Amino acid sequence: MPDRTLMPAKRCQPDFRMRARILVVDSHPVTRYGIARLIDKEPDLAVCSESGNVPGALAAIKTLKPQLVLTDLNIPGGDALEFIKDVQTHYPEVTLLVVTMHDEIFYAERALRAGARGYIMKDEPCEEVIEAIRHVLRGKIYISKKMSGKVLDIFSGRHRREDDTTTGNLTDREFEVFGLIGHGMTTSEIAKRLGLSPKTVETHRIHIREKLHLDSGAALIQYAVRWSATRALI
Repeated sequence: MPDRTLMPAKRCQPDFRMRARILVVDSHPVTRYGIARLIDKEPDLAVCSESGNVPGALAAIKTLKPQLVLTDLNIPGGDALEFIKDVQTHYPEVTLLVVTMHDEIFYAERALRAGARGYIMKDEPCEEVIEAIRHVLRGKIYISKKMSGKVLDIFSGRHRREDDTTTGNLTDREFEVFGLIGHGMTTSEIAKRLGLSPKTVETHRIHIREKLHLDSGAALIQYAVRWSATRALI
């Protein structure tokens, strides 16, 4: 399986400059490979690079100037939502499309508010993913059919955001830490995953406990695990 991280040589292919350049960001090499093969079959699309982490993705964007970044929400080396915000701040001409397994409306809302132009599930048909890519490259917003009604209700004000008295009060970084706690990760593991110091993660844990009105670290873990398990069933 080839490693495409920072592969400028591909840009020399005769038809490459006529195709939309896409950076694939996902922590799983097999997933990146499958998405890249899917994209490269299209005459108007081409993968210019791949990355399995946030620093590598930012380096690829700076070097190769892709038109579209296709990213998962579970990527090491930083917070995916902060990554989306950073790209929008420093490379506003780059379009972002989230392709993930998170089937919870709160993730879609946060991703779109961070600056992503689309949000689609990994279990959608291949042709749906290609449609989403072309859709956002044309400057439009794309949301998979089963998510669109919920998201439109939230942005139109017809449906209030996900429980504002609980996780809705968390910042994007706190929400990321909260989600990782719910998946059983320790402070040191979360720090390594997000590229933070353990002390910073502990500070986030304290703020999360305060906002969720939890009186101990054990209560936070139980709440986060229960919350994550509930969302996994949706």
